[in-house]
Amino acid sequence: MSHPALELLLAAAMVWRKLHRKFPVFFAYLVFQVGSFAVLFPIHQYGSYTLYFYSYWVKAIISLAIGFKVIHEIFLDVFRPYHTLKDLGTVLFKWAALVMVFVALVVAVASPGGQSPIVLTVATMERCVRVIQCGLILFLLFFSRYLAVSWKQPSFGIASGFGLFAAAELAGSALFVGGQISEQTVGLIGTLSYSCAILIWLGYALTKSLAGQASAVALVSQRWEQSLTDLQHPAPADSLIPMFEGMVDRAFSKSSAEPEADALSTKRRANASPSFPAALPMPRLQSNR
Repeated sequence: MSHPALELLLAAAMVWRKLHRKFPVFFAYLVFQVGSFAVLFPIHQYGSYTLYFYSYWVKAIISLAIGFKVIHEIFLDVFRPYHTLKDLGTVLFKWAALVMVFVALVVAVASPGGQSPIVLTVATMERCVRVIQCGLILFLLFFSRYLAVSWKQPSFGIASGFGLFAAAELAGSALFVGGQISEQTVGLIGTLSYSCAILIWLGYALTKSLAGQASAVALVSQRWEQSLTDLQHPAPADSLIPMFEGMVDRAFSKSSAEPEADALSTKRRANASPSFPAALPMPRLQSNR
């Protein structure tokens, strides 16, 4: 019962800080969580089990889809100064979504007859999304210096909350499959970890956001950006011909200018040299007669 209240408070804080404009997908995720609770709770209390079962798993599918889109939104915010890297990341996310859906369908088709294919499909997709969320926070932790990302940025806080919740859920599921903990303990771990995630998000929403600061290490990312841009927009093959023509023209103009320069320098030296009088006529020798 505390999760919807905290999510509603977080949504109000995002509107107050105008963060819902910067992170509209994450804001939609919070609104969807509150709205789905308002729909599922009466069905759970007064409706049939079949209606609650299908409503719950449909809600889980939509929640996973929005959660995956939130990862993409954080990625776009981190790579906002690097347009080429952002485009590459968008393509990778599309392929990751396609592979995730394909793996979930294969697991559902190959599942034993006693298990529900819907449950297996959603559970597989959920594990894939949780792994990607853990990878996102690890990526930000290791590459924040190279991307000039500050840990005080809201995108870092959103990724931290999702990473904590995803790591706790994956660890709880692994321990439950290994028989180390019970199902009630798994539910308790999920509840506590999600509560911590909401508190982290709330703390970042109430704190004044700090933009990423440029650093010398961020030049590495700029070189990646420039290299990918050069690969994406290569120079045409015939662009070397004008370059060589220009080199030949400069060489010829230089060689033709050299004789003129020599003649000019000779003339200058002649003008600068002192003038001597003209040669005097030789005296005539007079013989003594």
